Amino acid sequence: MFAIKRRLKLNKQEQSLMAQHAGFSRLVYNDGLDLFWQSVDASLKASDSKRIQAIKKCLTNITKKRAEFAWMNTMSSKVYQSALQDLQAAFSRWRKGIAFAPTRKTKHNKQSFTVYDSNGSVLVKSGKFIKIPTLGTFRLTEPLKESYISQTFTISREADAWYVSFAVNAERIPPVMHEVVQAVGIDLGVKTFATISDGTEVEAPKPYKIAKTKLGRLQCRNRNKRRGDRRTGEKASNNAIKYYKKMARFHKQIADKRKDFLNKTTTSICKKYAHIKIEDLNVSGMIANRKLSTAISDLGFYEFRRQMEYKSSVFGSKLDIVDQWYPSSKQCRKCGHKHNGLKLKDRVFNCPQCGHIEDRDLHAAINLANAPDNKCSRVGSPRT
Repeated sequence: MFAIKRRLKLNKQEQSLMAQHAGFSRLVYNDGLDLFWQSVDASLKASDSKRIQAIKKCLTNITKKRAEFAWMNTMSSKVYQSALQDLQAAFSRWRKGIAFAPTRKTKHNKQSFTVYDSNGSVLVKSGKFIKIPTLGTFRLTEPLKESYISQTFTISREADAWYVSFAVNAERIPPVMHEVVQAVGIDLGVKTFATISDGTEVEAPKPYKIAKTKLGRLQCRNRNKRRGDRRTGEKASNNAIKYYKKMARFHKQIADKRKDFLNKTTTSICKKYAHIKIEDLNVSGMIANRKLSTAISDLGFYEFRRQMEYKSSVFGSKLDIVDQWYPSSKQCRKCGHKHNGLKLKDRVFNCPQCGHIEDRDLHAAINLANAPDNKCSRVGSPRT
């Protein structure tokens, strides 16, 4: 299963329609959350699913029938259903201990909502138009090359653009053969993003570092605008609202550059190499270093590993995660001596035992490629 995401080409009326449904979804989610906590405080003995069903009846039979909420009846009922389903899923993740307790959504968060076709899967035809259940037909900025079958559609807003995404119940066909069959190690770093044990180096664009000067200039020029204050009730000026939209577009451009680089890099690596070994980096601990936190966050090490984990199975590659305590940088690959005096600023590995000299990143990548099986954990399974 994989997802398709396209940007919608909307006019003012269609943008207003999307914003209304996003607000409707947010209102239902927040009201449902408040009623859920009230039922917990009342010590009502019921499961989360039964509480959500009771909340749904309360919102349907009481809230929607009030005169001030009559506008809800003009909104898509699927948005209403999906918002409560998301609330139940949020509580389920919280009960399992894999997420924090649900909190109220705000207008400043990512605006999104979900609709679906109650009759089952629908045909999404190729071309520049897409028919979204209960909402209508909309234009796409990039046409769909093939036709798909899906049931659930999620509409989200990023900066000032609206996107639609839907899941396709299909599997991509992996390549028959890989260009490189033997195991390779990949060492990630700040100076060079990725060094592969066969000598290949991948240089990463640093979108935030490049844009930092422009971002500071933009913030300085708009420092005196009336930005609004919720505590005093002061509203933001029209120019301040324009500034916020411009900043959102600017940050999205930075995120898109990073996302584009990581997607292209991970795809090319998984297509080329049949067996890949990467180190289990402690990214949260690395970010704690204030001198490197900005550079590490800008590169996206965690996102690189996440994409490698699922793309390895998509393209039929084997992915091994080498233990983070394996001394890939300090242990000489020639004599096995552990060089504890190696510092972060040393870019060349010079073994004091046998005198072996090699580029530090390449040396670490080769050590990762030669890491023993007892130091590795398998993510992807071999293709048969």
